[in-house]
Amino acid sequence: MEKKLFTQIRNEWHSNLWLALELLVVSVVMWYIIDLLYSRIATYMEPRGFNTEHCYLIEMGVLTDKSPDFTPYSDTHKQSDEVRELVERLRHRPEVEAVSLSQNSYPYNGSNSGLDVMYDTLHAPSWTIRRLATPDFCRVFQYRGTRGETPEQLAELLERGDFLASDNLYRHYQISMTSLVGKKAFRFNWGDPGDSTEYRLGAALQNVRYSDYEQGRFCYSMLYNMNLIGEGWINADNELCVRVRAEQDKNFIENLKADSEKQFRVGNLYISDVRSFVDIRRNYQQSYANELRNYIVGMGFLLLNIFLGLLGTFWFRTQQRHSEIALHKALGATNGDVFRRLMAEGLFLLILVTVPAIIIDIVLAQNELNAWHNGTTLEWNRLLLCAFATFALIALMIGIGIGIPARRAMKVQPAEALHDE
Repeated sequence: MEKKLFTQIRNEWHSNLWLALELLVVSVVMWYIIDLLYSRIATYMEPRGFNTEHCYLIEMGVLTDKSPDFTPYSDTHKQSDEVRELVERLRHRPEVEAVSLSQNSYPYNGSNSGLDVMYDTLHAPSWTIRRLATPDFCRVFQYRGTRGETPEQLAELLERGDFLASDNLYRHYQISMTSLVGKKAFRFNWGDPGDSTEYRLGAALQNVRYSDYEQGRFCYSMLYNMNLIGEGWINADNELCVRVRAEQDKNFIENLKADSEKQFRVGNLYISDVRSFVDIRRNYQQSYANELRNYIVGMGFLLLNIFLGLLGTFWFRTQQRHSEIALHKALGATNGDVFRRLMAEGLFLLILVTVPAIIIDIVLAQNELNAWHNGTTLEWNRLLLCAFATFALIALMIGIGIGIPARRAMKVQPAEALHDE
């Protein structure tokens, strides 16, 4: 059967050549689309390095001197004391699991501060995010270390005075921060040229992503205890974040607002607003989500057109072969024989063009004409996976385009089909 099939394809080389060219173009275009979607989806599915479920951001407000309840600040009445007292009251609320203060640190905020972390001749990238927070920040957002450190252990390290850094901080030098844990020769560029203070790396963090649409390998960050910098860093402008116990996370915002005036008014300080990280995450990433949605819709529409075009080609091709099908049946071929013959012809053409299609895919990837992922456009496992997915989808289109009209044609009696011809 294979010899006869090859002979038939060779004898019909003119029509098969155009069909093979169509399959080649479709294969390359579909690979490009699948590769792009794979890169976007794979990035979205990466571990975030944090957890914002059951987390809330509490915004603090301060009375002005025009309010009759305003009390001027002095050496004995500091705003930082009010902030710490509010944190303690929230910490003792039954449904609250952890409370933290921070500056430019919580996920999905879009406001950053940078800091150069130096070790010997090694320098962190210039866009390294400086996260200053109280130790409970690790508990609120469930940070974890590369060596299995729990949020509680990371919080203890911050309390002790160590700093934490993402494992990729010195990726440019091909050095992981995990290998430097325990070293006490790190320096921070706080902006004071004369500062020679050395810091100890307590643990390397699992890479903390900036958002769901950016890869963790390109997101650099460090975390240090803001309590150890100075009292002036604690104020009403801090980010007050809380994690609520999962089993008690019901109407937390409404309940807290209802109790805020009686229980959480501290001197001039009050709770001005409470926002869920579900809303913060959605609002921050709305433009990214819209872009991804447009990609998926556009690519889906293009795939649909390819599907219909390829389906129509093989459908029409099979319908034009009623007499051939009838002749095969008149010579004793069964429906199964005819069906396998037609299907094998289409798949054989696909196999023939798959090899040059993959070569073209490799050339496109080498010339950086497809999507970037993991810092490159050519990843062999990704290329082969997308090529296999492309082959499977086209094979499915061919199967439908041949199968349905072939089954209809095989229901027609051979004599009737030959008579009509």
